[in-house]
Amino acid sequence: MKTRPHTPTLPVALLLAAFVLAACSTAVGPQESPALAPTATHAPILILPTPLPVAEITQSACPNPECVFARATSAPVEPLRLSLPTPGDEPLSAWRPPQYPVPLAIGEFDHFYFARPISADVVNWPVANYRYGGINLTPEITHTGVDIPTLAGTPVLAAGPGVVTWAGWGLFSGAPENQKDPYGIAVSIRHDFGYGGEPIYTVYAHLRDVNVTVGQWVNTGEKIGEVGDTGYTTGPHLHFELRLGKDSYYFTRNPELWLAPPQGWGVLAGTVLNANRERAHSRNVNIRSLENNQEWTVITYGPEAINPDEYYNENMVISDLPAGDYEVKITFSEDLTDKTKITIKPGRVTYFLYRATYGFTSTEPPVVVTPTPATTP
Repeated sequence: MKTRPHTPTLPVALLLAAFVLAACSTAVGPQESPALAPTATHAPILILPTPLPVAEITQSACPNPECVFARATSAPVEPLRLSLPTPGDEPLSAWRPPQYPVPLAIGEFDHFYFARPISADVVNWPVANYRYGGINLTPEITHTGVDIPTLAGTPVLAAGPGVVTWAGWGLFSGAPENQKDPYGIAVSIRHDFGYGGEPIYTVYAHLRDVNVTVGQWVNTGEKIGEVGDTGYTTGPHLHFELRLGKDSYYFTRNPELWLAPPQGWGVLAGTVLNANRERAHSRNVNIRSLENNQEWTVITYGPEAINPDEYYNENMVISDLPAGDYEVKITFSEDLTDKTKITIKPGRVTYFLYRATYGFTSTEPPVVVTPTPATTP
């Protein structure tokens, strides 16, 4: 059995940097989408995130980012009250409808709590080969976020409200001012709500500049920096992560299950197994719209350093799919290709289960699985 050290060594960091924070061009993305008008939808059912205890936040310098969240003990904790913003003019968008307001949870186990870190009027498809769980250089180095290519200088926005726990160089290595850190200039935010009693963090890497400091409170949509190409990357893009429980590379979740989709669009999650019920790594899943034949390809997760959702237990996710009918095709081997029809539902996750030689099942996951984190640093 492979073991992982408490803190990645420099060689691992360099490998990780070459892949996790890999090259993205300034192109608009791996696929183009025709202009789509917002789709009329019913008012969403909102399930608010679990509130975390109120924190005493210090503005002073702090060598340990966690200290800005010292828990208050002298007064009872007030419940978190969230109010959705008053809808304003919808941003112009030639590539997708505006995003649903957040938080959004139409399905019982959905948790679309976060807004896009890049504004709606900027094309921001996640790069297909650099989605969560992707592998490029070695099976031991897995991509723990999504890469969003866009022009250098594009504003990076806070995906949710919370306190900045890191701003600048050194996030991956934990060494402030380390200009060799693979994440480059980065920001980490601990949000004022959690999930399942655990805190939630979001990470924004490869920035060229930051507009916030450690200990600062930020609101959803507030500018925290600008897209750049610092760290290990060959082109400007935003590397975006979501971490649950601890602000660590080993505690990530797939951000595409947490970012609210565009209005009238949805998310597809799947579990792809081999015939022995083991998770199938690095398999191609092709999704084709039956309305306009647009195609996407998703690769199932690699074997290391990933954490599936506690409910879906997925090993592939693709967001930003307009509601409608799709053909899902899995090329499991040279001799085995299966396909099925799936209907994407607006504003929520659509799920499938596939087992090699046994085919597809479109029912919800039969068992709630609580995965163990990839490792305990």
